[in-house]
Amino acid sequence: MNLLHNSLPFLLFAFVASITPGPTNILILASSQRFGVKATLPAVVGACVAASLIVFISGAGAGEILRDYPLVREVMSWAGALWLSWMSWQLFSAPATDLQGEAQRPFSGRAAAMLQLINPKTWMMALAVVSLFAPHSGQPLREVSLLSLWFLLISLICLSAWTLLGKAANRLFRTATSLVWFQRGMALCLLASAWAGLFGV
Repeated sequence: MNLLHNSLPFLLFAFVASITPGPTNILILASSQRFGVKATLPAVVGACVAASLIVFISGAGAGEILRDYPLVREVMSWAGALWLSWMSWQLFSAPATDLQGEAQRPFSGRAAAMLQLINPKTWMMALAVVSLFAPHSGQPLREVSLLSLWFLLISLICLSAWTLLGKAANRLFRTATSLVWFQRGMALCLLASAWAGLFGV
């Protein structure tokens, strides 16, 4: 099977991996709702670049560490879950802010990239990409580079869609009270996704 033959299944895989709800998607949506699309775009780019870089690094062999050393994966899982728990509390306790209010601290590109780098689920997804779709002959680094680039493009589209959902939330939740409840709902979803990922739920 060659890379061209695998391209359609890979694009579908990348779409599903990027569009389905997870910690990054939830934080992107919440940031867009609180601070606007423009302020959230660095987080979108940071998350997508980091995820595609992980695909490339895994294809180059470094991702095997997580497969061969479960303790490293477990430490990363606990660190990620605790960090996301802190972020969910920050979101849960934050006051409602509409798009005309002062933005204090949107989800940054650096934070989004770090979230991907310490998230073992992102690394395991990348290992799945490499093992399922990257040919093991010819020029593997060139082919893994193409997979990484395609994953970057697909994930940018998907996370941008979540950013627009955050903007739409401000039209649905017009009062300060409804915005607070929306933010708290997103915070609880973030907390649940963090610990569900840790315990494999």
